[in-house]
Parts: sequence; C-alpha cells; structure tokens
Amino acid sequence: MTPLLFVGAALAGGAGAVLRYVLDLAVGAVVGRRFPWGILVVNLSGSFALGVVTTALPDAAFLIGAGLLGGFTTFSTAMLDAVALWRDGERAASLFVAVGMLVLGLAAAALGLLLGAQF
Repeated sequence: MTPLLFVGAALAGGAGAVLRYVLDLAVGAVVGRRFPWGILVVNLSGSFALGVVTTALPDAAFLIGAGLLGGFTTFSTAMLDAVALWRDGERAASLFVAVGMLVLGLAAAALGLLLGAQF
C-alpha cells in the first residue's frame, strides 16, 4: 500500500464517519430516536454500497470500501443500541437490532454484489 493510498483511505474514513453522523441525525429527526432507525439506514445502505463497490469497482474497493464505507457503517453502535434497548425493556426491538440488522445487512450486501456484477 502506498502512503498516498493510506492517507486517502484515512481521509475517506473520516468523511464516512461524518456522513454517518449526519445521516443518523437526519433520520432520527424525521422518525424519532426511540429506535435506532438512523443506524439501520446507515448499515443497510453501507452494506449494499460495499457489495456494489466490491464487484463494480474492485480497484477502488480499498479506498471506498475500507475507507469511506468503513467509516460510514458501524456495527459497534448497533450493538450498543441493542444493549440500551434491552436495558430499557424493549426486548423485541433489541433482538431486531442485534439479529435483524445482521441478517438485513447480509441481504443488502448480497444484493449489492449482484447489482455490482452487472457493470
């Protein structure tokens, strides 16, 4: 890996984290913050985009995938949300975040791989 690619991926990761924060806030402002809809949108769109990038743009997969989308998506926040929901007595919502987000994320990534292979 060249130093330029490393710096590019680091900057892209920072941009992805900012995009995640902005999108999470925007979704939360529209639908409320009781359930982590923003993180669900972030993780599903990021999984889908990573699938597309992996197959359609393999030369950019590190910069966009590991950099931008790596900073954009967040498994740790989803799991923290699952624990908080469980603690607050929202058992079904907690299980959906913990298990449902994983299953839906895999489906979104598979769909992205299929779509990206068309290019």
